[in-house]
Amino acid sequence: MEDTDDPTVADRLVELLERGDHEAAAERVTDLETAATDERKAALRSLRTLADSTPEAVAPLVEPLTASLTDEERAVRLSTAKLFVAVAERAPDAVVPAVSALASRLGDDEEFYYVRARAAEALGYVAVERSAEVASPEVLADLRVGLALDEPEVREKLAKALECVALGDPARLRHRVSDLAQHLTDDRELVRYHLTTALVAVGCEHPDRLRDARDEISERLDDESASVRGRAAEALGLAARADSAETVAVDSLPDPDDADPFVAERVRFAARAGADAPVPDGEIATETDADSGPRVGTLASIRETTEEAATAIASGGGEAECRHCGLGLPTDGPPLCPRCGAPR
Repeated sequence: MEDTDDPTVADRLVELLERGDHEAAAERVTDLETAATDERKAALRSLRTLADSTPEAVAPLVEPLTASLTDEERAVRLSTAKLFVAVAERAPDAVVPAVSALASRLGDDEEFYYVRARAAEALGYVAVERSAEVASPEVLADLRVGLALDEPEVREKLAKALECVALGDPARLRHRVSDLAQHLTDDRELVRYHLTTALVAVGCEHPDRLRDARDEISERLDDESASVRGRAAEALGLAARADSAETVAVDSLPDPDDADPFVAERVRFAARAGADAPVPDGEIATETDADSGPRVGTLASIRETTEEAATAIASGGGEAECRHCGLGLPTDGPPLCPRCGAPR
């Protein structure tokens, strides 16, 4: 059955935001709390579309919309979490008022797992810029424990959030290297990629910590994913630079002429690591080279390359999401969602 959403309420809300009448828009959000489920869903979808192009326009509504994260309707909670992801990706500071509510959704074992996944993703984007607001021991524990227990789709978002925490403040995870390394054999490529990237980020400022995961990282040199192989080589290169005695066995590395330039560049970085001067723990390597931009083995380089690599991995799966319940759907799948029965 087709949606019967009345677009009037949603359109009016967007119109108020576009003309900068935030007070009236906030009042309309309050009114939506008693509106029909379809109206709430329509408004949240419209706001998400606006946030994709103009996140700052939606930012003033983050705090009043936080109540929707506990809405009795699962679809409303999921739509709200997705909206916060869209805002946090481009304007992370705006989502700080929702951090506590998002953390509660993440930590609720009875919550729909796609809501938990989106809550983790939103928290991760905030953590890149405001790690102190997000990376409490409780949130980090929920992220790490979920790597072993959650649905595959949730594990991907948890791993991504941990990557974001490491990019925001590598010190937050410097004592968790062994914990993260335990999950480097996950059957989901994105989980392995995000976690190896998180370890590289930690290694940029605390390279000696990577010794705790040297064996697990070395096993990823043969990973079927080029992006994971590249990050593994980068991590080993950083570990070697922390201690000249901790050299990288060149014959254990992938071919330095690997057809994938991402891998090849990081293999060369690892192979020459023994010749580089050791970098004391806590000292950040020079971020840029004058001629080539951010250097491999720096936070600047990771931030520049990680989104593109993750997007390429995700697109390779050929999946979309049901816009009603969030289930991953193959592009050549049935016309109806097998979980909620809604049309694609």
